[in-house]
Amino acid sequence: MLGSVPTMVLFILLVIAYGLIVRRPLDRILAERHARTAGAVEQAKGAIAAAEAETNAYEEKLRKAKAELFEARERRLKQWAAERESALAQVRKAAQESIGTARQGIEQSVAQAKTQIEGTSAELTSRILKAVLPAEVAAEVSR
Repeated sequence: MLGSVPTMVLFILLVIAYGLIVRRPLDRILAERHARTAGAVEQAKGAIAAAEAETNAYEEKLRKAKAELFEARERRLKQWAAERESALAQVRKAAQESIGTARQGIEQSVAQAKTQIEGTSAELTSRILKAVLPAEVAAEVSR
């Protein structure tokens, strides 16, 4: 058993040397690397959050712009409809005036035709009576 004592002492010295020479610097480097990685992850999360906020702001601006365009389009459509209705009202009014003028002209023509027909009908009646009836009877009827 005494032969194994120097091996045990040497093993313990080797473990202590490993802890001092390799393990401590390795733990320190790993902790530093972990801190850097965690910092980079936090930075990336912050950048992602900022990008999402910027995207949301952009989308909100886009929605507002679309709403403004829609409202402007609706206003233009209403304006065009009002202009069209105004033009149609003017055309209707002009058509009604034209129809009224034409009716008056037709009524005047009808009145003139009636007057002319009445004037010529009396003359035609007397001519027909003269042609069909003897002269004595025609003279009595025409009185």
